Amino acid sequence: MIMIIKDKSIDGGKGFDWGKVSTEYAKYRDIYPQMFYQKILDLGLCRDGQRILDIGTGTGVLPRNMYSYGGKWTGTDISEEQIKQAKHLSNGMNIDYKAVATEKIDFPEGTFDVITACQCFWYFDHENVMLKLYKMLKPGGKLLVLYMAWLPFEDEIAGKSEGLVLRYSPAWSGARETMHPIQIPNCYKQKFDLIHHEEYQLNVHFSRESWHGRMKACRGVGASLSKKDLQSWESEHLKMLSEISPEEFDVKHCAALAELQVKK
Repeated sequence: MIMIIKDKSIDGGKGFDWGKVSTEYAKYRDIYPQMFYQKILDLGLCRDGQRILDIGTGTGVLPRNMYSYGGKWTGTDISEEQIKQAKHLSNGMNIDYKAVATEKIDFPEGTFDVITACQCFWYFDHENVMLKLYKMLKPGGKLLVLYMAWLPFEDEIAGKSEGLVLRYSPAWSGARETMHPIQIPNCYKQKFDLIHHEEYQLNVHFSRESWHGRMKACRGVGASLSKKDLQSWESEHLKMLSEISPEEFDVKHCAALAELQVKK
């Protein structure tokens, strides 16, 4: 099923469909180092019987990697193809996945202890979504927003790969990232308190193949380019990597989290 997303504030309004790249997303975007998950655990979240909703779950990266810590996970995503991959990769795990837009989620009031949003928070209609998240959380419940991105100005391979993406998708707004706190829309102040935020650097290990796959699985490439342009981008990117990178390498990334709590 085609699920084209358009938002004038993202990529200049150019449409994208995560379903087009769900196979690569499943294979190449499960890349968070253990430190990323440990930061969550250190907050006392997503563990020990807590009920957790992961919105914009994609291929279920967060629920799958944190399943062993004892949380009871539900994952939702607008893309049926992403959810199909999530179910396949979560075989043997008791994780409930649903293909539904976050704006249309309708769980009962007070269902969850924690709601997580990883790499997806900017896609939502926040005036609508904020109230839904508030109602679905238990009293004192937590909303955890998570993000990780490569640092193009500090890492040569990341910078040159990003430059190639911008040649094909000039309006791609996922470029030129620096380390900064996650921006939480003002409407959340009505029902939530921001109680903690953290930003840190980390290295993520890749091979040429996995970095190429990671770049292909980004919004400005596989989710939005035409078949012809995608083939051309792939050819150029593989050639570039053969010239500038060893067979295996680390890429500098920044990561950030913002922990919000339902107002008392």
